[in-house]
Amino acid sequence: MSQLLIDAGNTRIKWAVADSNAVPAGSVSPPAPAPVWQQIASVSHAELDTLKTSWQGMHFTLALISNVAGASIKDKLTALLQEMQPGLPIDWFVSQEDIAGLHNGYRNPAQLGCDRLASMIGAHYLFPHQSLIVATCGTATTVDAVTADGAFKGGMILPGLKLMAESLARHTAQLPQVAESTDIATVFADNTDQAIVSGCISAQVGAIVRAVNTLQQQENKAIHCVISGGAAPYLLHHLGMPYQYVDNLVLTGLFVVAQSSPD
Repeated sequence: MSQLLIDAGNTRIKWAVADSNAVPAGSVSPPAPAPVWQQIASVSHAELDTLKTSWQGMHFTLALISNVAGASIKDKLTALLQEMQPGLPIDWFVSQEDIAGLHNGYRNPAQLGCDRLASMIGAHYLFPHQSLIVATCGTATTVDAVTADGAFKGGMILPGLKLMAESLARHTAQLPQVAESTDIATVFADNTDQAIVSGCISAQVGAIVRAVNTLQQQENKAIHCVISGGAAPYLLHHLGMPYQYVDNLVLTGLFVVAQSSPD
């Protein structure tokens, strides 16, 4: 039984085909086995129409989609899937109070970004019975706290690494445009380009480290830091603490949701 899982983000659409029989949901000892992807890929929003070719000849039992890219992308994905496989069940993943072993403690649970919730579900599945900080570094950076028993306590949202650098360059006179991939050798830079990058990276890392330290004080136990997202590799060796990098965390969370849903 093949399930199509789609993470429609702000800049790219990631997708995977999962075998629902390949991995049992809900491991009792960390780390849990990661899903087995039959196929996995991503496209930009402009390349969305190419998905028809990618999915040609495949037959899915379900399409489960996390969409934070807006109504237009939702409409295009719906039309494409209906044309490709008429009658295919399409489930749009939305945030709710309790799902797939996670309790959503947001004041209004429905307002939590569905991609954030999926990431936390994925992290809680992969590292059960552990208190977690889940940092997802993309267009925005989100840093979320999850207790060992699966309760989402709340989190932070800040501009992503690239957005932070672009904003500073755009709104400050005579500052150069800075690419997100520029690295830093030292915190205290001796030129403007590197000073911007050092400040942006330090802000991202500082938010993650503060979250880990705060949750550790609140829970009085070791905290497992799980980090994901396209900009994460630029931050990893600046963290200065143990972490687990997990690619495609939203898709992993969608896999868990699909397995936990009643038939």
